[in-house]
Amino acid sequence: MNEEYNSVQSLEIDEDNQFQRIDNFLTSKLKGVPKSMIYRIVRKGEVRVNKKRVKPDYKLMIGDVVRVPPVRTTVKEQVNVNLNRVSTLESHIIFEDDRIIVFNKPSGLAVHGGSGLNFGVIEGLRALRPQHQFLELVHRLDRDTSGCLLIAKKRSALRDLHEQLRSRQVDKRYHALVVGEWPADCFKVLAPLQKNVLKSGERLVSVSDQGKASETRYRILQSYARSTLIEASPVTGRTHQIRVHCLHAGHPIAMDSKYGDDEFDAHLKKLKFNRLFLHAKSLSFRHPVSQDRLKFEADYDSALSKLLAKQSHEI
Repeated sequence: MNEEYNSVQSLEIDEDNQFQRIDNFLTSKLKGVPKSMIYRIVRKGEVRVNKKRVKPDYKLMIGDVVRVPPVRTTVKEQVNVNLNRVSTLESHIIFEDDRIIVFNKPSGLAVHGGSGLNFGVIEGLRALRPQHQFLELVHRLDRDTSGCLLIAKKRSALRDLHEQLRSRQVDKRYHALVVGEWPADCFKVLAPLQKNVLKSGERLVSVSDQGKASETRYRILQSYARSTLIEASPVTGRTHQIRVHCLHAGHPIAMDSKYGDDEFDAHLKKLKFNRLFLHAKSLSFRHPVSQDRLKFEADYDSALSKLLAKQSHEI
């Protein structure tokens, strides 16, 4: 499929693109154009900012006028997004305004396509909201984890929310069902985590002195005969952090295919439960425009609710 930008474009920079590097700006505007070609047209002076040559790391300012030359290249076919599947995403939107979307992600749905998947939350939302040129994930959830996911609809909103994440102003609370009786005096796990990538491409995380400092805080929500419902609040944001910290504490999460307990999971399968019991229950942050503190909660799906009801009746 050929994508053609066959005429000169003159683009004025607004607040949404200020401070963005010119190479990244062009990548977002010239969909499918290889970065090598973008660097080439910048280096040759075919791209001009306010009629002057610039380097690829030039940071744009409000009012800058960018001249983009004609470009023709071959790009991959657009991802074929199933419209019926896309329409189901609408019911999972918890909140939406002109800056953000808060989404209750179903378990089993990746946040983005890739690794053999051609469909994820972000591709689906872009198909659902074709009028919005900018939609990007603020953070991520594992494919099997459900719950609160935040999406930015403006680059300025993304920058603001990323800064809140860096300065630990975003409060995330997860609910997890873990094996056995969680100790009443275990309020946090401090254990450095190291990420390993196997030859197959699979990511596995382990506690290691060579890993990055990691902290998760815990609170017991409900105790059952063979399990405990806990709230987990990650202070740091490492890959698989909550899952590995639960394992390190001796209480792996129910139906965790990487870090779980085979015996307990076999018991849950007999109860017709077959998903990871890790749910991003709530998300709190400052709105990127009003700066008001907001808090959103994501309901359990029917599988989680039914399992908890069954756990209540177990002796």
